[in-house]
Order: sequence, then structure tokens, then C-alpha cells
Amino acid sequence: MIEAFRNIFRIPELKRRVLFTLFLLFVYRLGCQVPTPGVNAAELKRFFEQQSETVFGFLNLFTGGALMQASVFALGIMPYISASIIMQLLTAVIPHLERLSKEGEIGRRKITQYTRYATVGICLIQSLGTTYWLRGVSAGQQFNVLPEFTLGFQMMTMLTLTTGTIFIMWLGEQITEKGIGNGMSIIICAGIIASLPGQMVATYMQFKAGAIQALHLLLFLVMAVGLVSFIILIQQGYRRIPVQYAKRRIGRRVYGGQNTQIPLKVDYSGVIAVIFASSILVFPTTITSMFGAGGGEGFMHSFMDFVSRWMAPTGLVYNFLFAALIIFFCYFYTAIVFNPADLAENLQKQGGLIYGTRPGKPTSDYIDRVLTRITLWGAIAIAVIAIVPTLYVRYVNIPVSFGGTSLLIVVGVVLDTMKQIESHLIMRHYDGFLRKGKLKGRTF
Repeated sequence: MIEAFRNIFRIPELKRRVLFTLFLLFVYRLGCQVPTPGVNAAELKRFFEQQSETVFGFLNLFTGGALMQASVFALGIMPYISASIIMQLLTAVIPHLERLSKEGEIGRRKITQYTRYATVGICLIQSLGTTYWLRGVSAGQQFNVLPEFTLGFQMMTMLTLTTGTIFIMWLGEQITEKGIGNGMSIIICAGIIASLPGQMVATYMQFKAGAIQALHLLLFLVMAVGLVSFIILIQQGYRRIPVQYAKRRIGRRVYGGQNTQIPLKVDYSGVIAVIFASSILVFPTTITSMFGAGGGEGFMHSFMDFVSRWMAPTGLVYNFLFAALIIFFCYFYTAIVFNPADLAENLQKQGGLIYGTRPGKPTSDYIDRVLTRITLWGAIAIAVIAIVPTLYVRYVNIPVSFGGTSLLIVVGVVLDTMKQIESHLIMRHYDGFLRKGKLKGRTF
């Protein structure tokens, strides 16, 4: 492992990509410390210390603590992810977007541009809601977060937060293009990891004070290690379908006749399904919490407070919807990236045959049936991993927001990044992170 890290810096291109990624992550973390003008960050921090188990604590985790500090990056990258989900859903129902998605690189760039425009619109809505949320927190007379609420403050905050999110989006795109790994996922992962040291210190202090039992803490550590192994097993798991190619004679040579396999992943979505499901649930709860926080009178405030309570990350309704959305997005993303009909057509053109299945549509139906079954079990496993640890942490009152969702994102991003680094090392005849296996998938 140590030798593999040394090899990274022996390859000029890979070294440049890794250092470029680390530099942009440093810029991102530096921006998380820049406060938004007109907000009392110390009072807002006190508010978040009492709201750690609500949707505010969940949002603060995904922004890497930027929301708690009233940073210019307080909205994080979630508006861009929400816009990406909207564009992918619209691509399936709007013919113009569907045609663009099939035009290759040019069409992809146009869709990306539309996604950026949608991100700006979502940022303006969320930043406006943020100003009313800050006013609502101050209205409770317990936290003096906002000394004065004016139209100028609203305009400045909307401009600042929207610009911050657009800058984060640019950082993610630069990491994807010139760095290593998926930029958006790495930024989310960096924000989650940044909150770990403080949570570990808080956990130790509570354990030292006797607020946490040793057995509960030990079970938490064992569960964390087991979940990491289970996540790797699911995300590296494959169902292999045997294929035999017929012999073909071209001139004097005979081609084909060999046996091979089609690897079908248990979970094609990786961390995408979890991120998408989180952003979908966060968006409405963010709006209701922002307009309903801090009290108020009238039906609208009462309704928003009711929704915020029922949609808390530890609530039954939230976790049920979260599991349903994870399963939905696992199937949705698999349908986007994998087409059984195209695979069956390519097999037929190349003379490939799945044992006991006729070429053409029967092969496509067979692959689709197998893929549907393994995706179901993969989606259920991902949903269980995302929900159960969070509920356990809240039950034993451990001050750690690093639940199943965070663990899935971090492990998934680390695996994807390691695969990219591994491919660079092997391509240049260096040993990767694993001398045996080379990050091969498990067979189911």
C-alpha cells in the first residue's frame, strides 16, 4: 500500500492530477470559512448545536459545516445535484432533450448548460428561503442570528450564496476534467470527512463523562467496520452470465469459439442513488424548515412546522421515503446506463450466445430479468445500509452524524477514486493498491 502511494508521485501526469485535486479541495474548505455578510455566525452555531438531530444537522453535514458557519458555500453542491436529477427526469419525457442525449458530446454539453441554468434558479429560491429562515431563527428571541432584516440584506445573501454554489460547481467540473475522480462526489465526500474529527472528540468527551456506555460504543465501532466491508462487497459485486461465441472463418483464419462472461453489477448506481434520494428529500424539507423555523402564527407556519417534524432524518416517514427513493433511483440509474436490448443486439452481431437462450429478444428479456432481480437485492441492501446505522446512532445517543448515508458516499467515492488511480498505475506498469485482485469484483 505504501509503495502504491509512492508510485503515484512517480508518474508526472497522475501526480499533477492528484495535487490539482487536493489544491481545489483546499480552496473549497477555505471558502467554507468565509462568512456571509450580515449574519452572526456565533449565534447560528449555538442554534445548530440544539438542532443536530433535525434536517438542519443533516444539511450541515452535506455542506461540510458551511451552513452552520453561515459561509458563502452554505448551500453546498446540493442545488446542482437537484438540477441534474430534474434534467435526467426531463430527458425521459421531453423529445428535444432525448435527442440531445443521443447526439454525443455536443448534446451532452448542451444538457450540461441547461443544468447550470437550472442550478442558478434553484440557488435563487433556496437562498431567498435562507434569508427568511434566518429571520425566523432570530424571531424566537433566543438566538440573535440576524441583527437586521432588510431588502439589501436579502439581495446580498441571494447573490452571495448563489455565486458560492456556482463556484463549487465549477470546482467540481475542474476536478472531474483535470483532477482525479468525480468532482461533485469528491466535494461531498470532503465535506463529510471534514466533520469527523470534531464528532470523534465530542464522542470521546461524552464517553469519558459516562453519557455513553462502553458496550454501545464498541457495538458502534464493530458495526462501522462490518458496514464498510458490506458496502465494498455490494459495490464490487457482479453476477456473471456465461456467453459462448460461435466460430467464424474469415479467409484462412478461424475466429471465435471461446467462452466468456457478461458481468452485471449488483449496484450500478453506486453512491448516485443515495445522493439523489438525499437531495430530493432535503429540497422540500429545506424550504419548509426555512420558512417555518423560529415560530410564527398562521396556518402556513403551523403546516411547515408539522412537515419539518415529520420529515426529520430520524423520523419514520423520512426513512420510509428515503428507502423508497433509493430503490427507485437504483432502478432509474441502471435503466439509464445499461440497455439490455443493445447488449443483446451486439451479442447477436458478434455471434455470441447465452446458454439455453435464443438470440435477439429472448436474450434481451433474459438479461433484463436477471438485472431486475439483482438490482432489487442491491437496492434493498443500499437502503438498509443507509438507514439502520443512523437509527442506531440516534438510539444510543452518540454525537456522530456519520451515519449510513455518509458511509455509503465516502466508501463509494474512495473506491471509484482508487479505481482511477489503479488504472493509471497499471497502465504504466506499476503495482496498484492490491497486488492480488486489482480491485476485482466479487461474483454472485
